[in-house]
Amino acid sequence: MKYAQMTKEQLIGEEKLLQEKYDEYKARGLSLDMSRGKPDTNQLDLSIDMLDILTGKEACLSANGTDYRNYGFTDGTPEAKALFAELLEVPAENIIVMGNSSLSIMYDTMARCMLYGVPGGNGPWCKEEKVKFLCPSPGYDRHFAVCESLGIEMICVPMMPDGPDMDLVESLVKNDTQIKGIWCVPKYSNPEGTTYSDETVRRFARLQCAAPDFRIFWDNAYMVHDLYEEGDNLLNLFEEAKKAGQPDIVYLFASTSKISFPGSGVAVMAASDRNIAHVKSILQVQTIGYDKLNMQRHVQFFKNAAGVKEHMKKHAALLRPKFELVLAAFDRELAPYGIAEWTKPKGGYFISLNLSDGCAAKVFALAKEAGVTLTNAGAAFPYGKDPRDRNLRIAPTYPTIEELGLAVEVLCVCCRLTAVEQQLHKMS
Repeated sequence: MKYAQMTKEQLIGEEKLLQEKYDEYKARGLSLDMSRGKPDTNQLDLSIDMLDILTGKEACLSANGTDYRNYGFTDGTPEAKALFAELLEVPAENIIVMGNSSLSIMYDTMARCMLYGVPGGNGPWCKEEKVKFLCPSPGYDRHFAVCESLGIEMICVPMMPDGPDMDLVESLVKNDTQIKGIWCVPKYSNPEGTTYSDETVRRFARLQCAAPDFRIFWDNAYMVHDLYEEGDNLLNLFEEAKKAGQPDIVYLFASTSKISFPGSGVAVMAASDRNIAHVKSILQVQTIGYDKLNMQRHVQFFKNAAGVKEHMKKHAALLRPKFELVLAAFDRELAPYGIAEWTKPKGGYFISLNLSDGCAAKVFALAKEAGVTLTNAGAAFPYGKDPRDRNLRIAPTYPTIEELGLAVEVLCVCCRLTAVEQQLHKMS
């Protein structure tokens, strides 16, 4: 029976049973972590042979004999650019292969915008009276942290089933010159698991912006992270923007962080000819070159886009049971009581759990007290403030299947206990 339909006496009985269960979990001294979307040890083992792939001098040379142990190639090796060009379906000349982290690239890109401006703009963003960024929410907390650290004002845009609320996006950018861009995780978004529809992508490509230096920060973090054979398809914004006559509007980012090794992968950005030339002119001052040997390791290990996609099937085989375990638990432990809704993604790293308004922070605190660490309530919103206090980002990937099963049991008890207490409070 749904809690909203129970009598006060039934709710009091339910509360007593749930409190007993909760106290039992709490007494066990658990220490379970579902706070970040990290690969587990078995996933990391999938790429372990990469560490032994450069076994001598010959392995460090390009096809034409260039020695990648030395300086050079500020924008990445030709082989690495070719691999990512195939994956991203973007010309190799429009790609810069950089270091180990797409987050670092995104931060540097934003910092360059602040310090130098962008092609077609009116100078450095930092000289503006105010800089604003649109933030689809729930969204990626580290995107929001970049804005906050640089003093950029964030504006929430609700996420819809097919991507951000484009009616709102279009109306906001049309008249406000201070809105300089928008964050996007367009495939299996963090944390909703949403893939933007073709029409949403086309509307992004056609955006009419008051600010001539508006940029879409297109973080394609989960481009090949399908859980099932039939994954979602994402329309190519790079090509759509060119068709719309606005090639400069998009900065595209990706990495192998959750393909090979987080922290030791390869990250890239792709952009128009003009944007790439601008970035390279600054990079030549910033660096003499990124880790070409790491690029070489990745190219020799994966060989091509088909090799990456075959590798990702192995990841999917490890992750799929974890996602299905969490979703089955929610169906079993939460659905009958009418107290929550959640996404059912076909890929990516997260499940978005929405409780009744006013419940997320309490559930987070109860779980933490019982030894289950979740991502902070509100983390998926700018400034860490969920206006409805209802969203929790669930990260099923890192714990073992046994740890995950126990963690979700505890989480469901916390959700139900909080919902019962809220319902009783309404009756008092």
